[in-house]
Amino acid sequence: MRFVSTRGEAPPVTFSEAVAHGLAPDGGLYLPEELPDLRPFLAQWEKLPYHELCLAFFELFADDLEQSKLARIAEASYENFTHPEIAPIRHLDDKLSVLELFHGPTLAFKDFALQLLGNLYEEQISRTGRDLSVLGATSGDTGAAAISGLLGKKGVKVFILYPNGRVSPLQERQMTCTGASNVFPLAIDGTFDDAQSALKEVFNDHEFKERVGLSAVNSINLARILAQSVYYLSAWLRLPKESREDTVFVVPTGNFGNVFAGWLLSRMGVPISEFRVATNRNDVLHRLFQTGEYALGPVSASFAPSMDIQVASNFERFLYYFLEGASEQVREFMSNFHQRGNVRLEGFSDLGFSSSRVSDPEIPEIIKSIHAKYGYLVDPHTACSFKDLVPDRPHLVLATAHPAKFPAVIQEAGLPEPTTSSLEALKDKEIVRYSIEPKKESIESFILENIG
Repeated sequence: MRFVSTRGEAPPVTFSEAVAHGLAPDGGLYLPEELPDLRPFLAQWEKLPYHELCLAFFELFADDLEQSKLARIAEASYENFTHPEIAPIRHLDDKLSVLELFHGPTLAFKDFALQLLGNLYEEQISRTGRDLSVLGATSGDTGAAAISGLLGKKGVKVFILYPNGRVSPLQERQMTCTGASNVFPLAIDGTFDDAQSALKEVFNDHEFKERVGLSAVNSINLARILAQSVYYLSAWLRLPKESREDTVFVVPTGNFGNVFAGWLLSRMGVPISEFRVATNRNDVLHRLFQTGEYALGPVSASFAPSMDIQVASNFERFLYYFLEGASEQVREFMSNFHQRGNVRLEGFSDLGFSSSRVSDPEIPEIIKSIHAKYGYLVDPHTACSFKDLVPDRPHLVLATAHPAKFPAVIQEAGLPEPTTSSLEALKDKEIVRYSIEPKKESIESFILENIG
């Protein structure tokens, strides 16, 4: 299978090349040249354990990797998850269930993709003999998950940009208290969007990218999207057959990568009826689906910090399909958006999306009410999913992080602070971080000074 850029001005590449590049040379994002039809496989995939389902799914895309290597990568990527089902489903009542995606090493859904991506990078280094400099930007969980997936990987240096003071204290400790010499947490003054913008500028410097062996861990990397598609597929296959095609998947999302990974399955023939995009006060996606207007606004710090985003980078992948693969129109749209910060789109009604918005004061109230009604504790991002659900329809809420990562918000809800042994162990460790301007030149200079 070949992979093409959303902007249509870069040559098609193999799966391994798409993973290695992250961002396409023309500034676009990679997608499969043709999507497979999954319908012939669904019945035979129903009983597969998680890592075997992951292997079967990736075999359709990563046809340039040996099957035995891909099998080892899939198995190794989920051996450190603490629940035997990897992504268990908790049924709160007969219409409401939760897909728990926080049983990985860093207690967040990002582990599903970044454990696998770390192993893909390890295979790449082994195959090519060339070291990697891995660069990412995070609004909270991506950084910790990326670092966890790359700890102990020979030949990798990891550079993670994050907005200083805009991630939770425990999220920051997960990035800055590893003690690893190949990890460089880079705190910036600004927002996640500032970090992501600078990151894309660095990746568009092709001479520098080649010089340092630069690769991306953000969801601009297609391997991350495909890895996240697997947990949607796993969940759909475990739903009762009589309600599968009516179940609404409710997804807290800021950068559009999480919900896009599920929606992509619907393009491959999996009959998922609806995706509900749950946003916090930074509601650029809610406004898009309600009005057709994709418009920048100020980023406000919130109780759900991983969603404090206004520029949803994965929206470009969705736009490519929305415009039926017309790359010239994608380029025009993205150019207009970056120039004006405001673009309109029409015709979302038949694409399987709905949306909701939760204000900051509502988040602790939702946490409190869900706990009172079901005896179940959710983190602030997952809490955003419980607003305005449609009565009498089955819903599957994606729980994206363990509530123990956000103790202050849980206390705001009047509930006891949750703890885990892994997070408690971080509180006595030294924080090591580096301050840096979110500018291309500053980031490139720092990487050059530290790659050895």
